Amino acid sequence: MASYRHRYLPMTDQDEADMLQAIGASSVEDLFRDIPAAIRYHGALPVSAPLDEPALWTHLRELAERNTDLSRCISFLGAGLYDHHIPAVIGHLISRSEFYTAYTPYQPEISQGELQAIFEFQSYICELTAMPVANASMYDGATALAEAGLLAAGAVRRKRLVVSRGVHPEARQLLATTAKGIGLEIVEIDYIAANGTTNLALLEQALNDQTAAVIVQSPNFFGCIERIADIAELAHAQGALLAVSVNPLSLGLLEPPGRLGADIVVGDAQPLGIPQSFGGPTCGFFAVAEPLMRRMPGRIVGQTVDRSGKRGFVLTLQAREQHIRREKATSNICSNQALLALCAAVYLSVMGKQGIQEAALLNARKAHFAASATASIPGYSVPMAAPFFNEFVLRLPDKLSYAALSEKLLSDGILAGYDLEQSYPELAGHMLLAVTEKRTRADIDRLLARLEEYA
Repeated sequence: MASYRHRYLPMTDQDEADMLQAIGASSVEDLFRDIPAAIRYHGALPVSAPLDEPALWTHLRELAERNTDLSRCISFLGAGLYDHHIPAVIGHLISRSEFYTAYTPYQPEISQGELQAIFEFQSYICELTAMPVANASMYDGATALAEAGLLAAGAVRRKRLVVSRGVHPEARQLLATTAKGIGLEIVEIDYIAANGTTNLALLEQALNDQTAAVIVQSPNFFGCIERIADIAELAHAQGALLAVSVNPLSLGLLEPPGRLGADIVVGDAQPLGIPQSFGGPTCGFFAVAEPLMRRMPGRIVGQTVDRSGKRGFVLTLQAREQHIRREKATSNICSNQALLALCAAVYLSVMGKQGIQEAALLNARKAHFAASATASIPGYSVPMAAPFFNEFVLRLPDKLSYAALSEKLLSDGILAGYDLEQSYPELAGHMLLAVTEKRTRADIDRLLARLEEYA
């Protein structure tokens, strides 16, 4: 270590010696003497040799070039992360230092800008979902869904969660892990193969007076739109809550869950101006009916006035979490994604109501055009008949595997949809295709030509 120095680690040998002398150690090794030798790693770690700065940059560029760059590739991959248009103003605003370096706004008197941005995000989420209260954001949509299950169990004082298999598989995995830690029972309800939505007959059979909540996603993982009002009626008849995970962009076109009987509405704000970033980070949102407000996880920013009557913003209802003993907290999630929530707030501000409606309509129309066109190619079919938003299931020809198809498409500069067999073994040979507003007629025609060629 002493023989090689990085310019961004400006400690000299003399600095090291002075610090060791100050603490009474003869060497750096002395700092680890409390760790038994038998469990310490001996020898050199299997990592590459040190690189100087130019060589490091060259190496990193070589690694980056192995990734599929969406600027050089047409993406039909969704499954939770989507290639949407991101207005240029978002990157400009979130790069301002007062936002980019902001931490938790504990001191409202010096954090008014950050608090106002979060308040605007909350207000937009309430408008989109038709729910009265929203929090300052969550880590992502899957985390928000798991927290919805915990909130319902605590509010209703029951231990059973009934979850549709149409909910995103990763979100269901996270919910199961979270539920296991506090002893909740998870019951999964299958979907109807012919239309891709939750089987309401099976759902009704599974509900009883021990059910805390029904959890569904709409549009669901297959892109299909669930019958939320009917599901709400079934849940409420047993005294259970209804939690709905939703794509926020779809609410420019669809009736919001808050008007259909949902008690909790969650989702991922990634479609609202947040980059895909190879899988994250994203930003979750969480909105509830007013009686559940005090049980809601995460932070809430409230609007008030100071003694001069001037509008101001503060963190409110803080005593639900990190300011009280952990065992009495509503949740152990006490943070939020303020910078990415700002992306969503700026996106919604720039787009406005009409822009959100137009973007949602473009997503739906282009996806339906693509579904109809692919289904007309011999060998392909769209097996799920329910109305869908911007994503649909495509059944491949019997002799064409997903692996072979995706490899061929990628060699032609097209990123294929999601292989559904990974999460649903019964859907081997089925692909989930996403078509956003960014896909042009030429993009779709190019995909259609390749699908027909490969069939």
